[in-house]
Amino acid sequence: MNTNTTQEKIKSKVNYTWILKHFSFLMFLALLAVIYIANGHWADNTIRNINVTAKQVKDMEYEYKNLKSLEMYRSRESQVTQAAAALGLKPAAIPPVKLEVEPSTTKN
Repeated sequence: MNTNTTQEKIKSKVNYTWILKHFSFLMFLALLAVIYIANGHWADNTIRNINVTAKQVKDMEYEYKNLKSLEMYRSRESQVTQAAAALGLKPAAIPPVKLEVEPSTTKN
């Protein structure tokens, strides 16, 4: 019986005039609910974008390391010699000669 009296009290307080009287506050609460839901969707999309970007960074890091190791391998002396041999070039048998130029005297 106590629940009936509680329900009757609520029904007596919440009626058409009460709703009209508090309409602006109810609209404010509805606006807050919409903003809250939109913020949740925005946060989810941001997290998805961060995950996609993190995956792209990992892929690019792997590609960078792979290309760097390949370049280090190709720049070894033995690999450069093999590549030059295909063009008909070979390493010099005698070491290079250093040329020295004597400074010239200038006339005033």
